[in-house]
Amino acid sequence: MNNKYRLYIYAFLSRVMSDIPDRRFINDLKNNDNLLEIIGEETKEWIRTTETEEVYEKLNIDYTSMFILNTQPVESFVLDAKNETLVGLQNPVMAFYFNHGFEVNMDQTQIMAPDHLGIEFAFMQTLIYRNEEKGQLEFLEQHLFPWVVPYMMGMKSMADTPFYRDMCDFIIEFLSSDYECLVQGKMNG
Repeated sequence: MNNKYRLYIYAFLSRVMSDIPDRRFINDLKNNDNLLEIIGEETKEWIRTTETEEVYEKLNIDYTSMFILNTQPVESFVLDAKNETLVGLQNPVMAFYFNHGFEVNMDQTQIMAPDHLGIEFAFMQTLIYRNEEKGQLEFLEQHLFPWVVPYMMGMKSMADTPFYRDMCDFIIEFLSSDYECLVQGKMNG
């Protein structure tokens, strides 16, 4: 797997998990057959055959139901039953960011948790950009794998749209493939 592809996918995943898809995002999806094929056949067919406004409304409802009302995609919420977000370096993810020179300016985002999946995917993108393979592997092992795979398996059953059902599968498959490539040292620029 090459790093350009990985950068693109982590950026896409960060966007998908950070907020409700807007109309521009949906139009970009409609015009990107390669990405639709990667996400899944059901999504590709649904996006292509459904009016943009209907896709927007259904994705808005699905995202809100899955990732805001039920359980937010926040590492500390998923791993700790207290539903608390640790602040500063008390948060293990923040400590990891700090140790790798990644600054999260929480004032620049609507996301209130530094261990939100959208930010964690953006951090992986940064590590790839910097060619920090050891950091990528450690972050996958210590932070993404312990919670994202079981979280996505559970969230898939809550998805009402083909897009989020396929995204749950895609995230699991992509993370597994990315991890395997890192372990085997098969990354290339």
